[in-house]
Amino acid sequence: MVKPKEVTRVQELVYELKIGDVMTKRVVTVTPDTTMAEFKEVLRVNRISGTPVVEEGRLVGIISLEDLIKALLAGHIEVPVRDRMTREVFTVRAHESVVEAVKVFSQKGVGRLPVVDEHGNLVGIITQGDITHGLLKAIELDYHAEEISRYRASHIFEDIVSDRTSLLLRYKVNARDFTRGGEASSKIKRALTRLGGNPQTVRRVAIATYEAEMNIIIHTDHGGEIVAEIQPEQVRILAVDHGPGIADIEQAMQPGFSTAPEWIREMGFGAGVGLNNIQKCADEMHLESTLGVGTRLQIVVYLQPGENGLVGGGDEASRSCC
Repeated sequence: MVKPKEVTRVQELVYELKIGDVMTKRVVTVTPDTTMAEFKEVLRVNRISGTPVVEEGRLVGIISLEDLIKALLAGHIEVPVRDRMTREVFTVRAHESVVEAVKVFSQKGVGRLPVVDEHGNLVGIITQGDITHGLLKAIELDYHAEEISRYRASHIFEDIVSDRTSLLLRYKVNARDFTRGGEASSKIKRALTRLGGNPQTVRRVAIATYEAEMNIIIHTDHGGEIVAEIQPEQVRILAVDHGPGIADIEQAMQPGFSTAPEWIREMGFGAGVGLNNIQKCADEMHLESTLGVGTRLQIVVYLQPGENGLVGGGDEASRSCC
C-alpha cells in the first residue's frame, strides 16, 4: 500500500479559505468610455497593474498594464478602454474555495481575477498576492506566538553551528515585466520581517532592492537576477543583468539622469533616482558595468544585534530613504 502524501497546513488552508475571505472588496474600476490616458493615471495614482471594466455595476471586461504598454507603443493613448480591454474574462465567486482561484491562476496565467455574484455584478478582485497574504494571516492566527518565534532568525542562527551561516534567496527578473515589478523586493522584505528584522533596517533593504529590481526591468533587454544573502551580521543583495550596460556610471549616479525610453517615463518609471536611492539606503554599494555585456550591482546593509530577532535599531537605521 502506498503511504498517503502528508498534507501541510498551508495546503489545507488553500481548501478551507473562501475567496471572499481574502479578496479585495474595494476595487478600483474604469468604464468602457475611460480613455487609455485616463486609465494610465488610474494605475499611477493607485499603484496597481490593472482594473476591471464595469458598466452599470456589471463586469464587461478587464484592462491591464500590458494593454496600456501596447497602446502607448501604438500611439493609441486617447482611445477608449473598450477598444483595448479583454472582453472574455475569467471570473470566480466569493463562496468558492481559494483552491479554485489557484487553479485558474496556474492554468490561465492571468494576474488578477474579478469576483462576481450570480448576476455578474462585480463584488471584489483577487490576486495571487491576496491569497499569499490570506494564508499568512490564517497561519499567524493558527499558531501560538511561541511557535512563531521559533522561526525568528536569532533562533535559527543561534541553533545552527557552522563556520559561515547564511540564507540565500534567488529571484529571476524579466525585462519589461512591470506587472511583476517589486516582487523580489517584497519577498525579501517579507523574509526579513518574518526572521525578526528591525523594521527600519528591513525598509532600507526593501527600498534598495526595489530600485535595483526596477532598473533591471526598465533598462535591460534580457532581464537578470536578484540574489539576497542574509547573514547574522549583514544582508548582501546582488543584482546582475544582461542588458546594454552603463556608458558613464558617474553620470548615471546623478539624480534625474535617465536613459529610459519616453513611453516608460510616461508610465511613471525611469525617473533617474534609482541608483541614488540605493546609495542612500546601503552601507556599501559596488557598481560595475560593461557596455554590451551587462551590469553587476552589489548592495550591503549591516545588521545590528538587537533584543528582538535578527537585528535591532540604531542610528544607522535612520536613513533619509526610509
